[in-house]
Amino acid sequence: MSQSVSLTFPDGSVRSYDAGATGKDVAESISKSLAKKAVAIAIDGTVRDLSDPIANGKIEILTRSDPRALELIRHDAAHVMAEAVQELWPGTQVTIGPVIENGFYYDFAKNEPFTPDDLPKIEKKMKEIIARNAPFTKQIWSREKAKEVFAAKGESYKVELVDAIPEGQDLKIYNQGDWFDLCRGPHMASTGQIGTAFKLMKVAGAYWRGDSNNPMLTRIYGTAWAEQAELDNYLHVLAEAEKRDHRKLGREMDLFHFQEEGPGVVFWHGKGWRIFQTLVSYMRRRLDADYQEVNAPQVLDTALWETSGHWGWYQENMFAVKSAHALTHPEDKEADNRIFALKPMNCPGHVQIFKHGLKSYRELPIRLAEFGNVHRYEPSGALHGLMRVRGFTQDDAHIFCTDEQMAAECLKINDLILSVYEDFGFKEIVVKLSTRPDKRVGTDALWDRAESVMMDVLKTIEAQSGGRIKTGILPGEGAFYGPKFEYTLKDAIGREWQCGTTQVDFNLPERFGAFYIDSNSEKTQPVMIHRAICGSMERFLGILIENFAGHLPLWISPLQVVVATITSEADGYGQEVAEALRDAGLVVETDFRNEKINYKVREHSVTKVPVIIVCGKKEAEERTVNIRRLGSQEQTSLSLDDAIAALSLEATPPDVKRKAEAKKAKALA
Repeated sequence: MSQSVSLTFPDGSVRSYDAGATGKDVAESISKSLAKKAVAIAIDGTVRDLSDPIANGKIEILTRSDPRALELIRHDAAHVMAEAVQELWPGTQVTIGPVIENGFYYDFAKNEPFTPDDLPKIEKKMKEIIARNAPFTKQIWSREKAKEVFAAKGESYKVELVDAIPEGQDLKIYNQGDWFDLCRGPHMASTGQIGTAFKLMKVAGAYWRGDSNNPMLTRIYGTAWAEQAELDNYLHVLAEAEKRDHRKLGREMDLFHFQEEGPGVVFWHGKGWRIFQTLVSYMRRRLDADYQEVNAPQVLDTALWETSGHWGWYQENMFAVKSAHALTHPEDKEADNRIFALKPMNCPGHVQIFKHGLKSYRELPIRLAEFGNVHRYEPSGALHGLMRVRGFTQDDAHIFCTDEQMAAECLKINDLILSVYEDFGFKEIVVKLSTRPDKRVGTDALWDRAESVMMDVLKTIEAQSGGRIKTGILPGEGAFYGPKFEYTLKDAIGREWQCGTTQVDFNLPERFGAFYIDSNSEKTQPVMIHRAICGSMERFLGILIENFAGHLPLWISPLQVVVATITSEADGYGQEVAEALRDAGLVVETDFRNEKINYKVREHSVTKVPVIIVCGKKEAEERTVNIRRLGSQEQTSLSLDDAIAALSLEATPPDVKRKAEAKKAKALA
């Protein structure tokens, strides 16, 4: 009597199948149409080949529309790309080809590197292979057979990969027709299931196994999607992102630059620094009522970082320094030979400030904020404009409170973060709770308490927003010292940016012996909450530039108005207009050059000036102005007084506007 296998389906039903039955057999037992659509199965959540024998457990039959199938589509597309390359250029060696975010790549060893001109040829050949609809089949080979076959084919990199596979692990070979490759799998049933919604994106150099001592290979990147509409949308977003690239706009707007002598640090130009200071001033106003702004030292003895644990956990990302005298005169016994570190974060310094002087429970919560300049080592290849730098400004803060105050503080932080994002035009926000990782400090009881409080806060956040704010859980993604909230915002073209965080910390107060005197006159360790809203001010500014495509709201714009004249007869009136606008608090420049007005407007539009006021003889006589907005062909004529009133109101930061409106409402009440 043959042994049977029991499967539980998503609807809760249970069926038995003969041992040895495959995922394809199961799909066919349900319906022939499902069997045609099926691309893989999942047993207890693990995706497997459709041809794999089933095992007891919960089964799901995956079709191309299942989100998990997208990784299979991309994985199979990578294999088809490798086959296409070897058909077109025999003798080319294929090495490693993983799935990555939004696509895939494969590294190839070829005497002459690929160029972008080769990509259309490869795409054409890939479509031919997909049209053949060859089945993916799997074999298990011995280590010796695999090495022998790949060596005979001249695939030395594959031989090396076989050697790297641990003893006792199955060595899988996947065929698609006559072509085969070493692969862990899984794959879909056939190449035809990939579809044609793919595109090869670019070529790049890559060292074998990422080691600069190894040979240089050519990497071909591609993207693949389940449907053509998804591919079209992705390519559209990429094109939009290229137009919005903050590095390109930064040059056009004359905001900042980078250069080799200062890798990963920003050279701010006048206009860029003005935006930066506008952001800082805005954040200062938002914190003024509740936070003490402090400033901790930039350079501290490594002994402090050893106590905090950063020297052990984070040393490879830190910059260490000695005095130049100690370096050049090692024989000088009077020289200070200590090693110092540039701070990578503000929190240890804030604990020192909290510890200075005895604190009572009556003083809590104590909220310390700093716009601290920090430095973290990032590999040169990872640097990316303002988005990834080595020196940046954190708008973080640290709240020292009692256990009972923790929930209220987390909610107060949440309200502030959401309000700030809304002021900058970000309304689609996701808040996720990251829970305890495997490696962590603190007792399970502490984690239980903190996670319970934060889970309740998360539910409150969603309820108070009426469902507008989406929430979720990131299991195991918490910091080693405590759970945290992560705030992700969506920009104008749908990209997501993780910016704000709220993190509960059991570790630092204990390490530094921080305490307050409780109501029983006993020393008690405070709860420490780390909080950031923008995160990196530089990165947040980069996000703003890209979100608005350089068309910054008037209150953020570094240059708000250019007054341009049509004729020299209007220069005097133009100067009067400019002075009146400056008196109203706007940032204004004049353009009285002997150039045509259309030329002036085009030039200032390139630099993304939001408002151009045009003055001619008619405007001077009538004491009016002609207003032209960036990105619009429309022109508006207003009296000078009305224009000043409208523009000064528009240039008022939203928090200042709210405060004025509240004051006015109070006076009228």
